[in-house]
Amino acid sequence: MDIKYFDEVARLTGVLGLKVSQGGKELVHATWDEEVRRNVYSASKSFVACAVGLAQSEGLLSIDEPLTEAFSKSLPPECSENLKKAKVRDLLTMCLGQEKAELMGPYRPLYEEDDWVKLALSIPFVHEPGSTFVYSNAGPYLAGMLVQRRAGCDLVEYLTPRLFAPLNIKRPTWEVDPLGNTFGSSGLMLTLSELHRFGMLLLQKGKWEGKQLIDEGWLQECTRPQSAAPYGYFFWMGEKHSFRADGKNGQLSVVFPEKDAVVTVVSESRHVPLIFRAIYDTLWPQL
Repeated sequence: MDIKYFDEVARLTGVLGLKVSQGGKELVHATWDEEVRRNVYSASKSFVACAVGLAQSEGLLSIDEPLTEAFSKSLPPECSENLKKAKVRDLLTMCLGQEKAELMGPYRPLYEEDDWVKLALSIPFVHEPGSTFVYSNAGPYLAGMLVQRRAGCDLVEYLTPRLFAPLNIKRPTWEVDPLGNTFGSSGLMLTLSELHRFGMLLLQKGKWEGKQLIDEGWLQECTRPQSAAPYGYFFWMGEKHSFRADGKNGQLSVVFPEKDAVVTVVSESRHVPLIFRAIYDTLWPQL
């Protein structure tokens, strides 16, 4: 595969690594810096989606549970009608009903409340759940917290035997909240190759080395639009019938099912649209 143009884009935009696989074979492994673990930011959310699916398959939770039952001990003194209507499913689709993004990076060090579950549920539910897409860290944080509470361990411990260890991801670090719980929405530290193996798992419909790690039906739900937005359960939909795990500043694992291919990028970029164009316009045509 010719990556000459992508190399030019990488040097201009802050791409640090690229991997491309098709048909189970690695076509490209290029780096513009050392391959070390880096914050994959919101690509972390896609791992939370897998954790929720696993927990549901194990009978620990249901995405049809009302939040007032799932978090009965963390509710505000007065629950609005919209909060009473909200379900776990609404956490996954970014259609929770709150008006603006919360628990985002610049805000997290400034909150006086250390119990972020109570904090997230106290934010007004302005819209009817399921009606309005608002990208926020509150929903994925709560989804990850529900898994942790029901499983009795943090997300890293929960996912290690079920996902991380089979993918040869050796106990990664993950950002925590003020009480020591895995944050979930962001802050997972992975190498380019580790993120790429996750993309390969998704391409293979949840199967890895002959074992079904994640239910295929669950991944189908995760990777199809769940609202008017091009968003499933913590996965974005994209051009060329693709879907992806997507993190700030260009942490991307883009799956192209029709091409049996995965393109993974890690970056420190403020020009992510240029990276997408390089993927879609110069790499995809060669697949």
